[in-house]
Amino acid sequence: MKKLFMIINLLAAILLMSSQMTYAKSNITHQGSETVSTAEKDTHDSGHHAPHIDARNLSLLWVIPFLGILLSIALFPLLAPHFWHHHYGKISLFWWIIFMIVFTSGFGISTSAFYFFEVYLLEFIPFITLLLALFTVAGGIQIKGDLAGTPKVNTVMLLIGGSLASLMGTTGAAMVLIRPILKANEWRKDRVHIVVFVIFIVANVGGGLTPIGDPPLFLGFLKGIDFFWTVKYMLGPVAFVTAVLLVIFFIIDTYHYSREKNRPEQREGGEKLSIAGIPNILLIPCVIGAVLVSSMDMGTAFTLHYVKVPLASVLQVTLLLLITLVSLKITAKSIRRGNGFSWEPINEVAKLFATIFMTMVIPIEMLKSGTEGPMGMVIKSVADSSGNFINANFFWATGILSSFLDNAPTYIVFFNTAGGNPADLMGVHAGTLLAISAGAVLMGANTYIGNAPNFMTKAIAEENGVPMPSFFGYMIKYSIPVLIPVFIAVTLIFF
Repeated sequence: MKKLFMIINLLAAILLMSSQMTYAKSNITHQGSETVSTAEKDTHDSGHHAPHIDARNLSLLWVIPFLGILLSIALFPLLAPHFWHHHYGKISLFWWIIFMIVFTSGFGISTSAFYFFEVYLLEFIPFITLLLALFTVAGGIQIKGDLAGTPKVNTVMLLIGGSLASLMGTTGAAMVLIRPILKANEWRKDRVHIVVFVIFIVANVGGGLTPIGDPPLFLGFLKGIDFFWTVKYMLGPVAFVTAVLLVIFFIIDTYHYSREKNRPEQREGGEKLSIAGIPNILLIPCVIGAVLVSSMDMGTAFTLHYVKVPLASVLQVTLLLLITLVSLKITAKSIRRGNGFSWEPINEVAKLFATIFMTMVIPIEMLKSGTEGPMGMVIKSVADSSGNFINANFFWATGILSSFLDNAPTYIVFFNTAGGNPADLMGVHAGTLLAISAGAVLMGANTYIGNAPNFMTKAIAEENGVPMPSFFGYMIKYSIPVLIPVFIAVTLIFF
């Protein structure tokens, strides 16, 4: 089985390399009688121009490395779990190397270096340091006491977690809630559905009310969307979806609860509920503050091969690393031991998403190329023949792509497709902006990689002995039958 997977991966790589190394060089920009490669044009026109690629004429074969890492995440844990557990980092590195070889061969070392620095300095490092800080801080907070995971208790905890998501971000809320809810239900045999609904409600839907809640809304805020516009317009869809999901969860959890042969021990004068690690709770606002720092205009800290790294971003990363170190220093070992804390979940996310972020470059650029690009049909589908926006299509197009690509750049693509004027989008086209915002936030729950905390929540649950479904298993058993009908109802009611 291992050899079969490696052969399939190698054949896919060879196919991509053989078909695309020559093709990329023919992806050109015409200017008068001269014909030059896009990368060379941008570099030669001015020493200040970054060598971006022109994705308008690229073949869809370029997405093979991205699909390769996604299929590896989906299939290896299902068909070769032992091999995956010990070698997922090597498999991720394999697809990263394939992508970098083909990309560099096709577009040149200058373009390859530009995208490398752009992805890791501007996107991945801020992303992983935020996860690291929240993961470490949340791991230093322990809820003690006899808290039995009954359907009522679990539903209330999900409601609290969903409410916190818009105040401290979906990642922060998910990291804070997942361990207490796992502890409350550790006596139960069937716990998978509980973790799945944490992903649905806390790691995604709950973050839809404020720009702090989810990255795409934060980008909208930076583009000029009023902070409270999001609160006002997203309240309806978020409240509706949250309420429906809580009802569905309560019914499902009640069913599983009734089938449990064991019950939690009822100790006379049992331990009262208490929270250990209060200093870590005080660190959470510091994490939020570090994220908000990134929105400040402080100028450029340094430039590396055309990539301008903002001083605010450097400060954000520095603060997050300091918060991580402070959390490690002030937290008693007994608290992390009681939480079953280990570094494996963040290690897995870092290794896999380092490749996902890089291989995602091509599909994102294809989207950015608009109606003339390989994904032009998607862009064209959001307006009718007269140019009028179809809000329902904006909702589904943004949502489906956000399920597999980073929902932040996907949001920006459709934000710009809708005109990119914040005043217009908050006014006459408010319904369109709502559709884009709702799609990016709500449908991030459709897959494990739709939103950053999804995979982290899954990894923590597995580290605590919960046998989470595979990539496809999650979709087939949970997200498609539960979420898609709810999103259809959202379309009918709001769009």
